[in-house]
Amino acid sequence: MAGPIYKFWMSRLTEAWYSLSEEEQNTLVAKTQGALENIGGKTIIMATPAWSAEKWMLCGVEEFPDIEAVQEHTQRLFELGHYRYMECTSMLATEWPPS
Repeated sequence: MAGPIYKFWMSRLTEAWYSLSEEEQNTLVAKTQGALENIGGKTIIMATPAWSAEKWMLCGVEEFPDIEAVQEHTQRLFELGHYRYMECTSMLATEWPPS
């Protein structure tokens, strides 16, 4: 599969997130963003649908150079404990129409 892979995600914060101090929250966000950038990924947009979708507080789109980068990023999120602090759902996509 040639070309970038896009990941659309939606998440909500868990009670574990709210138990962190503001400094710990900021550190975790910085580590998560750093993990994305280290594998060649980037955030296209991060937004809040909280005003229109009660279940999801955050959503966004990330771009990855290839599927291996997606897999590596997911592993790094597990190592950071990311999924303890956020309940997430996502889907992967490629550009349409294909080039």
